Amino acid sequence: MPLSSAPKNRESLPPGVWGVVATPFQGSTLDVDLDSLAGLVEHYQGIGTTGLTVLGVFGEASSLTPQERREVLETVIDSTTLPLVVGITALATRPAIEEILAAQEVAGPRLAAVMVQANSARAETVIAHLDAIHRATGAKVVLQDYPLASGVSIPTPALISTVNACSSVIAVKAEAPPTSVAVAELSAAVGVSVFGGLGGQGLLDELLAGAAGAMTGFSYPEALIACVRAWQDEGYAAAERELQPYLPLINFEQQAKVALAIRKECLRERGLIKDSGVRAPAAGFPGVLREAMNVHLAEAAAALTAHTTAGSI
Repeated sequence: MPLSSAPKNRESLPPGVWGVVATPFQGSTLDVDLDSLAGLVEHYQGIGTTGLTVLGVFGEASSLTPQERREVLETVIDSTTLPLVVGITALATRPAIEEILAAQEVAGPRLAAVMVQANSARAETVIAHLDAIHRATGAKVVLQDYPLASGVSIPTPALISTVNACSSVIAVKAEAPPTSVAVAELSAAVGVSVFGGLGGQGLLDELLAGAAGAMTGFSYPEALIACVRAWQDEGYAAAERELQPYLPLINFEQQAKVALAIRKECLRERGLIKDSGVRAPAAGFPGVLREAMNVHLAEAAAALTAHTTAGSI
């Protein structure tokens, strides 16, 4: 399918850092901990996050019941005034529409967009999916390319054609490695914001490639905010100085198969959530990593204290 050109002057999601919110659970029953969730999103607002992404992969949305998803969204809305991107778990069109309608009922005007996975390697299929969603809901869309979660690998040219054919798409979240290559190609060809994810592991290179910021989870989101602001104000060298002290922790958190459990345990250690439990099929926190985690958290805490004292954050 030939690439279509980017529509001019189209709506685009604001640049910056969109914090991907964990869903805290509590106790042996792993019930949703709405009190911890409220405190966590209040923290995100207090540090200057552009907006929040809830019910995404990191939010373990696929393990939540429809009622739990509703309660999570209601809690976030009641606890902050930030704009929201709401993740949609379904890859099939009709279930995705049902999830979107449910999110719209709760979030109303706070809903900046829904995050929809690319559900096929073929542009024609994804375009038909997004067009049906738009006709049924009118929702704006962040199109997520995350093959590790979706099981779908879409070539970047097909992703570009999809975005340019669908005016409802107002951002792309590019999480198919190598992300800096995808971000560069997308940013040059589409007229909407392109965000990296994956815990900020490739953030500096993604910014150099044209990313609008980050849409991801990290136990020290303050670092991502400081990095993106420095990039916007002063360029690469300043952004690198802000992020460099946190890179060992970013790398530590992104370990395959246990990344979710590590990040939730880091959030618990910071006092941002009460418990760090994860629901199946996610693996729990490996106790043998605790010493390394403590080393990296201490490094990050010292960096945050220094930056806060210097007025960097």
